[in-house]
Amino acid sequence: MIHEDLEAAINDQINQELTASYNYLGMSVRFDSENLDGFASWMLMQHDEEKVHAMKLLQYLQDRGGKVSLNAVPAPISGYTSPLEVFKKALETEVENTKSINKLYETALRLNDHATTSHLQWFLDEQVEEEKSIEDIIALLERVGDDSAGLLYLDDKLGSRKPEEEEL
Repeated sequence: MIHEDLEAAINDQINQELTASYNYLGMSVRFDSENLDGFASWMLMQHDEEKVHAMKLLQYLQDRGGKVSLNAVPAPISGYTSPLEVFKKALETEVENTKSINKLYETALRLNDHATTSHLQWFLDEQVEEEKSIEDIIALLERVGDDSAGLLYLDDKLGSRKPEEEEL
């Protein structure tokens, strides 16, 4: 049986991942409404990845005999003024996820729950990739500025992203 503190922290992380997923879906819809199909597709893949992350944690919690507690997911953020603003919010989301996973990992260490620390190692490594990919896109968007040809190039480039194979 999993410790109640760890159960609560994993539940918090599940809900955070689901909220991030829903925000990425909202970002995808925003890009789609502006006919930026590549940006929309990229964000839709982020939406799917966050759902997978939530499900990995949910399944782990159930496998350890914990009780899953799902919360209401708030409406996605809207009203962005530019693609750069959207990606800055995406980076903020990932940084918060990283902090939360680090805190969860520290809780598992404090409780000497080696199975959970082992399970969380994948998430720690994944967050490095998540933050780096968004930071790279932000750098390109900053370089492009208001150049519509550059924005369309980036839209095409992001549209070529292939989904990662992630197992539950």
